[in-house]
Amino acid sequence: MPRPVKWRCVGFVPQVTYFRPAGVPLFAMQHVCLAVEEAEAIRLRDLEGLEQGECAERMHVSRPTFHRILESARAKLADALINGKGIRVEGGNFEMAVRRFRCNNDGHEWDASFEDMLAGKPLACPECNGFDTQPAYPTAGFGRGMCGRWRGGRWQK
Repeated sequence: MPRPVKWRCVGFVPQVTYFRPAGVPLFAMQHVCLAVEEAEAIRLRDLEGLEQGECAERMHVSRPTFHRILESARAKLADALINGKGIRVEGGNFEMAVRRFRCNNDGHEWDASFEDMLAGKPLACPECNGFDTQPAYPTAGFGRGMCGRWRGGRWQK
């Protein structure tokens, strides 16, 4: 049985999730799917210019794993650019770096770190210590009414 895929820490989910080449009719166009963690790898390495070791630390993966994610993303982008395909950003195995939570008892909101969520710590409200909490969806990435982690093709709570 293969080892389960580790959650990748993502600090940014793009607002625009589909790009298409100009001049190609929509019915005839193919597209490639770029996973959210692949987009994050491109953002960290190529846009922010960070070294691979620092990128791997930010995503909470090993350097070889980060390299595989980055190479996969670059291959997909090259395929789309050279062959005139659309690019869809969706899916993957990721968790947001910081998630905002809201207490249903008193309405207090606070941020929980990626490490706390991975450790499975109970997310009690820091004000009233109540456990009746839920994610408060930030505008970037969770505006689709979904919560939890994205694994493959579905959300997990």
